Amino acid sequence: MVIGVTLLVVGVLVVAIWTIIELKRLKHKIFAIFLICLILFTYFSFSAIINTHEVDLKSVEGLTEAGRLYFVWVGALFGNFKSITSHAVKLDWKDDGENFTSDNE
Repeated sequence: MVIGVTLLVVGVLVVAIWTIIELKRLKHKIFAIFLICLILFTYFSFSAIINTHEVDLKSVEGLTEAGRLYFVWVGALFGNFKSITSHAVKLDWKDDGENFTSDNE
């Protein structure tokens, strides 16, 4: 009986330690995936902005213009997110059943 309880406790400890280690690894994987997505988003959005406005990246003036255009675009993106969020918060999300009609009536 004592051996069975000891094996159970050791088994639970092994599973707990393994789970903790895997969670730490998962946290690092999620952070790595976030960084990869952020880099890809920045690359593709910067490329789209530069190609749309045909900025020459071979001169200092072109680089400053490209940076300015990109940061203006990112600012407008965050402004749009703010606007969408504020409109979503102002909506009436209650389900009081007044907008629904019943086929049985």
